[in-house]
This record gives sequence, C-alpha cells and structure tokens, in this order.
Amino acid sequence: MTADWWKEAVVYQIYPASFNDSNNDGFGDINGITQKLDYLCSLGVRIIWISPYFKSPYIDNGYDISDYRAIDPRFGTMEDWENMLSEMHKRGLKLIMDLVVNHCSDQHKWFQEAKKSKDNPYRDYFIWKDPKPDGMPPNNWTSYFSGPAWEYEPLTNQYYLHLFSKEQPDLNWQNPRLREEIYDIMHYWIGKGVDGFRLDVMHAYGKTPGLPDGRMDGTLPVGAEHFSSLPLNHAYMKEMNREVFSKYDIFTVGETDGITIDDALQYTSEAAGEVNTVFQFQHVNIDSVYEERWLADSPLPVKAFKSCLADWQRGLDLEGWNSLYLSNHDQPRQVSRFGNDEKYWAESAKMLATIMHLQKGTPFVYQGEEIGMTNCPVHDINEVQDIESIHAYNEYLSKGLATREEMLAGISRRGRDNSRTPMQWDRTANAGFSENTPWLHVNKNYKEINVESQINCDDSIYHYYRKLIHLRSQNPVVVYGSFTEFYRDSDSIFCFTRSLGNQVLLVTANMTAESVEYKVPGAVTYTKSSLYISNYPTGQSPHDRVLRPYEASAYLLLKH
Repeated sequence: MTADWWKEAVVYQIYPASFNDSNNDGFGDINGITQKLDYLCSLGVRIIWISPYFKSPYIDNGYDISDYRAIDPRFGTMEDWENMLSEMHKRGLKLIMDLVVNHCSDQHKWFQEAKKSKDNPYRDYFIWKDPKPDGMPPNNWTSYFSGPAWEYEPLTNQYYLHLFSKEQPDLNWQNPRLREEIYDIMHYWIGKGVDGFRLDVMHAYGKTPGLPDGRMDGTLPVGAEHFSSLPLNHAYMKEMNREVFSKYDIFTVGETDGITIDDALQYTSEAAGEVNTVFQFQHVNIDSVYEERWLADSPLPVKAFKSCLADWQRGLDLEGWNSLYLSNHDQPRQVSRFGNDEKYWAESAKMLATIMHLQKGTPFVYQGEEIGMTNCPVHDINEVQDIESIHAYNEYLSKGLATREEMLAGISRRGRDNSRTPMQWDRTANAGFSENTPWLHVNKNYKEINVESQINCDDSIYHYYRKLIHLRSQNPVVVYGSFTEFYRDSDSIFCFTRSLGNQVLLVTANMTAESVEYKVPGAVTYTKSSLYISNYPTGQSPHDRVLRPYEASAYLLLKH
C-alpha cells in the first residue's frame, strides 16, 4: 500500500450556512470561513471539505445546484472564494469541493431548456419517460425524500426522474455529452486550485437500462437495486478517473449508500482506478433500516456496531481505504446518537473520537463535533428547515403511520437539522455565530458547550481532539498499521490493535454507561509501553482493570 498525503491527514467538514457569519445577515458565508482558518490550523486538520456554496435555489440547502461555475450570493463572491482558497493554501490547508452531479436544480439552464420540448438539445441531459396508459408514473421507484421518484411535466406529457426532491431532477449519465460537461466543470475548479472532490450520491449515477420496477420487499427507496453501485456506475467512475482524477494529485471521496465491502474495494483499491475512498453507511444505520429510522428508539447495539466497524477494517486492510466518520451534515450529532449527551457527555465524546481516529483510514471531523455539540430537539414542525424531515413528517401523518408527537421525537433524534444548527463559538448572543437572528435556531446549550470555553479548559473535548490529531501526524502506525480485533463477542468492549513493524497500538474502549471488567488480551506482548491517550486518568502500561463508563485508552507498545 502506497503512502499518500490524504491518508495521513484529517478532514474537517464545514457546513457553510452554519459555520460563521461575517456580515451578520444570519447566514454563514465564505468570508466567515476565512476568518476561522487559524482555528482550524490550531485544531490540526489539513483538509477542509465544504458543503456546496454554488448558486442554488436552496430547496435542499445547496444540494440543488443551478450554476456549477458560480458562487451563490448568500455565501459571497468569486473574489471571496479565491481569497479563502489563497489563505487556505498559505496555511498548508487543502480544499475539497462538494460536487453534486447525480442531479442538479430544476432552475439550472440545462433543465430549463430540456423541459421545453422533446427535441431540445438538453433533453437527454435528464431521464424522461412516458406515462403508463393510465397516466401513472413509468415505474414504482420512490424518492429518498418520500413519495414517487417521478414528476409529471405537462408541456411534453412525460415524467422526469428525481431520486430526491422534485426540484432536483436526476442527470442522465448515459449521455456522453452530459459526462463531458461534468468533467469540464471538474477541470475548471481544479484549474482554480481546488485539491479534490467529495462526490454526492456517487452510487446512483448509473441506472439499470429500461428502468424496471423495483422490488416491493419493504426496502426503501423502492428501486434502489436499479441505481445502487451497478457495474455501469463503475464504468462511469473509471472514465471520470481517466479523464480527470488521474491527471492531478487530488483527493476524491464518494458518497455511496447501500454498498458492500466488495463494492468499496471496486471503488477504492489502487488497481480499480476510481476514487480514493468512499462514505459507506452500514455503521450509522446499524440499529434501523432506512424507512424505520424515524420511529426507531432503541439503545445502540454495541456488539453489532463494533462488528460492522471491524468488518470494514478487515475488508479494506490490504486494499482500498476507509473513511472514518460518525457524523456529517446528513447525520444527527454523534455524541447524542452513539454516546451519552447527558451524564457522560465528555467521556463518551472522547471515547467515540478515540475509536474512530485510531482505526485505519482517513478521519473526518464534522464542525462542532470537536466540542461535543449535541442534538437540538424540536417541538413543532415549523421549527424544522430540513426538506427530508418535513417530507417524512407529512407522509407519515397523512398515511397514519405515526402521530405528530412520534414524528417530532423521531426528527429530534435523527433529523438532519440536528447537525446544521449554528456553530457554537462562545457564550454571546447566537453563540457568536452572528449578531443577527440565524437562519436556523441555535442549540440552547451554547453557553455550556462552545469553542471559547473549551479552548480555555485543558481537559476539554476540543483539546482531546487536538491531541489525537497531533499524535496521528507523529505516528505512522496510526495511519498504516494493520488491524486486529479482540473481545469480538463483548457487548460493551471494543478492543483492537494497530501494528506496523515493531510498534503496536493497543486501543480499548468501554462503549457503555456501565463499568465492565477488562483483561489485557493474552496475545498482546511487548517489551516497552507508554500511554498514548486516555479519557480518564490511568497507568502508563496496559493492565487488567474495571473500565469506567465510556472509558477509552490507547497504549503505544514496542515488541522488541
């Protein structure tokens, strides 16, 4: 396995609308990001992934792009962006652009032209089908955002496909002209200095020819087997790599829902020639399938969760490369989701950071994760901005699948707004995010949980993240060491080693709120040891003990 800069770095994701508002209009912006670059450098991250800031009607918070070469005015200007990139590069930071090319906005010039007539030059940039004889949609596919995946266009008497909102028509990747346009967009931004791409919904570019009906087996969205990592998709990705990625020293990561380890190897192995790594979802969906997540309210199945993580570690240990994450703009806050955001808030936040950053792969930190930001409950649907949550709420209530109270509880647990509340910088009004009313409510706990207070506390979650990130840069075993799991049958302990040469990193974590007996695995032998990191006071050498609630530690061992 070759050494690469993107394997050794830590990525920080910024959701620009909620990161920092420089002009006090209540909406985060590009200049606000530039103002906080020194903060990011101090944290130790080296790659910045920013969610979309292209021109957009903002139906899906920027993931509906109407111009791929323009900055949305709500975020600033191209000059602002160029200055931000220049300041990033001065500090040794690299910028990853979030590119949404499974679909675009219905306000994009391509779609505005395509819907005019069946013979318009842009018509085949999208996926159109005639209605069934009874006027119904051409197949039974459903959208990720609830309801049918088809929208009728009366002018030409056809339906167009949208796997997300009806304002996000799917692009037709079978059209070589469309693919060339996308590659030109990539070359354009690389020419302006970007250092890579995060590819939104990368698994769905290719669709089964003919668009047959999906299985009605309870899995949602219906039809996923016809647009999830098909062989055709791999052909598109190989072409994209050949035409764009292979020509530059850039970092590429694809969002890939529903994939297996074998799929990931096809995408990320060095021989595959597709992308560097992927985001898979098995671990973040471990306790509920897609359609059940709004109503599922059960404890984390620790054994299944750590088994999933370990399977991906083993599966991509020799080939391919893992992305290490628990939270992003589409997930709830990780300390609320996988830890304990009340009694053991700090301990569980540090534990989760430990087990994720010390696995093999590239770690991703989502804004606010490094200070333990938590979910933000809602009490009325009018408090919700997220289109996915609103659509689900309306569908479940209209079909009698849940009560108002059940859906609001589900949105409070799993809704995407949880991760999109404004960044909590300090104790001042609006958490220091803006002097004006923010576009989305601020979490009420901002006076207790904020950057300023944690920077001033040596034992804070923030400083724990800084230490983890710094130590990674000093210890190749954390980046390239092989993975071995212990305590596989435990319902509470996640224990593994990373090994490289004569170095071994022993990582142990209690993933529960209960104390648990622990014995050092007999297979772990060493001649010298030192404490690498721990979220509780502990000794300098591995030892049998009772692990305290959410206790995590790592020891750096020498074998001879």
